[in-house]
Amino acid sequence: MSDAADDRTAADATADLEAVLASLAYLLTRSQEHERRTARAGITAARSDVYLLRALAEAEGPSRVGDLAARLMVKPSHVTRQIDRLEGQRLVERTPDALDRRARRVALTADGRAMLERLKQANIIGLTSALDGVAEPDVTATVGVLRHLIERYVQRVRGSMLPEDDCPAPPADGTAGAAGAAAAGAAGAAGCPAVRDVVES
Repeated sequence: MSDAADDRTAADATADLEAVLASLAYLLTRSQEHERRTARAGITAARSDVYLLRALAEAEGPSRVGDLAARLMVKPSHVTRQIDRLEGQRLVERTPDALDRRARRVALTADGRAMLERLKQANIIGLTSALDGVAEPDVTATVGVLRHLIERYVQRVRGSMLPEDDCPAPPADGTAGAAGAAAAGAAGAAGCPAVRDVVES
């Protein structure tokens, strides 16, 4: 009886977590919310572009398109289109690959880094307001749990993907619902953002 009660409690807790994550993901990924945060930062950028810029910011030096696609779990062609668009906005730049003259690597420009910093500060302002009254140890514990959950989810997604699989990228117009919330966790998009992009946003 005790074991059954424990199992039921664990299942209930997991169901509660799923509901909370679905609600949080929906709130964070609403088109209006994305537009509000980017407007506060004084920028115009699709959510999928923000994830790519974050991945570049965390890379150790310029990155290959294939590496970025693997990190974000999307097809290289999708990343290439994003890079074309972001290069036109002077947020990224292509540089020669020292190991392969035919290839190019991609890096953030100073403008790209400045834009990300403005967006990060705008996000922090919003989170600070939402967390008013929540104890710091609770916030720290939540970060630890979500980081672990997201890492496990990413491992699961990567392990189940076939070579030709493509994880859907967040729509350019910022539209998203709660359907992909469990996989996205507190991520924000119903796509497949990188682990640290999710937990450090």
